[in-house]
Amino acid sequence: MTFALAGPSGAGKTTLLRAIAGLARPERGRIECAGETWLDSGRGIGLPPARRAAGFLFQDYALFPHLSVEGNVRFAGGDGTLLERFGVAHLARAKPGELSGGERQRVALARALARRPRVLLLDEPLAALDAHTRAAVRAELRELLEQLALPALLVTHDYADAAALASRIGVIVDGRVVQVGTPAELIAAPASSFVADFTGGNLLHGQARPGASGLTEIALEDGSLVVSTDRGSGHVGVVVYPWEVTLAREAPADSAQNHVRGRIASIFPVGNRVRVRVGPLTAEVTAGSAERLGLGQGDTVVASFKATGTRLVPLG
Repeated sequence: MTFALAGPSGAGKTTLLRAIAGLARPERGRIECAGETWLDSGRGIGLPPARRAAGFLFQDYALFPHLSVEGNVRFAGGDGTLLERFGVAHLARAKPGELSGGERQRVALARALARRPRVLLLDEPLAALDAHTRAAVRAELRELLEQLALPALLVTHDYADAAALASRIGVIVDGRVVQVGTPAELIAAPASSFVADFTGGNLLHGQARPGASGLTEIALEDGSLVVSTDRGSGHVGVVVYPWEVTLAREAPADSAQNHVRGRIASIFPVGNRVRVRVGPLTAEVTAGSAERLGLGQGDTVVASFKATGTRLVPLG
């Protein structure tokens, strides 16, 4: 199972990995792995890195540039079977500088596993890649992690990476884990405005009060009124995810009760979809929909979303 610890830079993610690996010594705490105590400040136990069965994949992969692929893996005690396993045996004599980002990652993983670790630690494993290769290598890494069947702890500042690679995610802010759940659970019920914003939601501010038919009515800062099936009162955060927002030239006659009219500030593609910024909202629609509507920057459109897709969260 892969668990991701995700959060902004400076939250303490890498420090935690280094503490587990023995590269940093906490003033107090306890670390156990597979029944073995690696750190117990109260009992004076602190195993050195060499005695901890942890494989560490560094952010920049930290391959020795003067050694070949085979030399890097053998340095950690591995052999040619690991190169075969990760599909890089044909690159055995190549130097790290001659490899692509995905190939370097595979070699670094092979080296990390050469010690037969009980846990795999991954520090921002996709941060060193350019945007063009990131998605492909992300899919490749997920497949490798599933094949390994080894407990893995991944840290990243990118929620998309965490959601793609891990079955559960802990969101960390200022050294404190504020919520843990599956990617779907974090989106469906964010515990705070930070979690909502971090997971990619539109975060709006407004004043909530009881409305008709058991709904909550929220007056947004720009004067727009929206409703939610969530209960709330006073100053709240209103969360709407981009894929739950539809666009039209005029307000549609459908089940969506919330309509925000505004000018298109920007349009940009994301894979086979298009992200459109309308007033305070970002909508994510198919490329076909954007083309069919003839959307253009500066156009006035209506962004619509359902009350059930409008979540209320505490601010802060």
